[in-house]
Formats: sequence, structure tokens, C-alpha cells
Amino acid sequence: MRIALKPVPEQVMLITGASSGIGLATAELAARRGARVMLVARSREGLAHAVDRIAAAGGKAAFAVADVTRPGELARAADAAVERFGTIDTWVNCAGVAIYAKLLDTPEAEHRRLFDTNYFGMVEGCRVAVRHLRDKGGALITIGSIASDLPAPILSAYAASKHAVKAYVEALRQELAADGVPISVTLIKPAGIDTPIAQHAANHGAGALQGEALVPPPLYAPELVAEAICDAAAHRRRTITVGGAGRANVLIGVHFPQLIEWLAPLLMRGLFDPARPATPGDTLFRAGGTAETRSRHEHPRETSLYTLAQRHRLVAAGIGLAGAALAGAWARRRTA
Repeated sequence: MRIALKPVPEQVMLITGASSGIGLATAELAARRGARVMLVARSREGLAHAVDRIAAAGGKAAFAVADVTRPGELARAADAAVERFGTIDTWVNCAGVAIYAKLLDTPEAEHRRLFDTNYFGMVEGCRVAVRHLRDKGGALITIGSIASDLPAPILSAYAASKHAVKAYVEALRQELAADGVPISVTLIKPAGIDTPIAQHAANHGAGALQGEALVPPPLYAPELVAEAICDAAAHRRRTITVGGAGRANVLIGVHFPQLIEWLAPLLMRGLFDPARPATPGDTLFRAGGTAETRSRHEHPRETSLYTLAQRHRLVAAGIGLAGAALAGAWARRRTA
């Protein structure tokens, strides 16, 4: 099965969750590179502001208001993209919400709503995307998380939803390949990213675990995820992890789970800032996009050599050779 992907400047890209955070950063980057972009989210105000900003920078963009949890709304957004731009070449599932709470303290309605958005909203996005891409091909990109591979206390429900996302996307890739459908299916797994998601989350911190919710450190810039998405739109990729520190955390969790369990109390406290009051920004049930890509008070890493290496074989080979050279030098010193 041959999958042909267009260069980003020749593409029409539809992005859900595009009124803030990673979705907005991706829309802005893709538009700067010449793609025509359809931004989809619940917040009309946030979307309109984002599209105005893209247009002011010379990009081509439009928006469609849609809630991924409501049947039919993503299909209508896709139809609007085709009506406006003629086609869809890349679909990006980026809509997501979070809850900061212990599992047994998570209200059932919120838990179900989170899965409705993060998992079932993604499922609906994939269904609509495949209908549009099945015959002509294209890229279907979904934002997972390193929480797809690792338990996350306090962000427990979020991690559970991302485990489900990973399983669905990987199984869908296999099924489409078996049917000869020419769609590139990619799962992007960001580490901690400096977006407003923590401020937008439902926050049930109490006692020693309270204050403004924080994204687990170390933080990376959302533009790094946007770069990975644009790369996957034009090149066939299975999985890209954004942030080497996040990948290291996963490896520690897989090989030394007892260590993670021992550190859990410390990790839980690190998800709240008691010096700042909790922000009443719960967007589980209401639109809250702010047309902001980042939080307002963090200083994320702007580069990730690990992520770059996944996209460029020569860089990866260079890192491997450098590592081998260092290991050889160390061995020679040991035997000298």
C-alpha cells in the first residue's frame, strides 16, 4: 500500500481543539508554511480571534464551531472545510480536557465527560476523517500523551483516557492497513507542554494538594508539538514522542515501577502551586478557548534533540555514533 502525502504548503488541514494550546500553535505554524487551515473548537470567540490573527500574519484560515462530544457536529465542520477549501488532506485530533483529582474523588459526571471528549470525541474525529480521506489518502494525526504509557496520579482519569486513545489509534492503523486504505495514522505523544490546559481543567485539589493546577514538569514549548504534527502531515510517521525528558519518564516507569510508586506523593504535590489560588477555568462542560498557545507564567524548553532525532534519521545516526564514540572512549580508559 502506497501512501502519498502532500507537502504542507499544498495541504488543507483540519484541526480540532484549535482555539488554544497545541491545536492553535499547530494552526498558526501550518498557516505560516502555506497550508489552508480549518480551526474547530467550541469557542466561537476564541476561534474568531485565532483566525483573525492568522489572517493578519498572511495565512489562510477559517473556523467551524463544533463540540466533539455532539454527534454530527464534526461531520458538519468537515463539510464546511470542503466547501471553503475544496478538500481535506490532514485531520488532527487535538481536542482534550483534564481533571486534577484523585480517582476516588473524581465526580462520575466529570469522569464520563472527560472520556466523552478525549476518547469518544477522538473516535468520532477518526470516523469523519476516514470518510473524507479513504479514497484519496492523507494523514490522520491524533494527540495522545506520554500519559498514554505511564500512570499519572491526580491526572489519573486523563491518563486513563490517553491509554484508551493509544490503543484505538494503533488498532485503527492496523485495520486500515489491512484494508489497503492509504491513510497515514500517527500518534503524537507530548511530554509536559506549556499550554493553558491546567488552568482550563477541573481542579479538585484539597488539603496539602491544592492551589493552581500545573502541567507536570519539565515543560516544553507547544510549538515543538506543532512541528511534529506538521512533519507527520507530510511524512509517514507511526509515533512521535515530543520531549526527551518525557520519554525518559516512561522508561523509568516501565522498568522501575516501584520507584514511581515511591515518588508518587512528591509527584502529586508537584501538580499544584499553593502560592496561587486555583483558577475557576473548568472547561469540561463549557467552551473556554482563549486563543492562547501557552500558559502565562512558565518558561518551557524551546528545543528537544530527542524529538528532532525521531524525525531526522541523520540526526539520530549522529547521536548514536556520538554515543558509541563516548562509550568506546570510556571503555578504553577503563582498560588502560
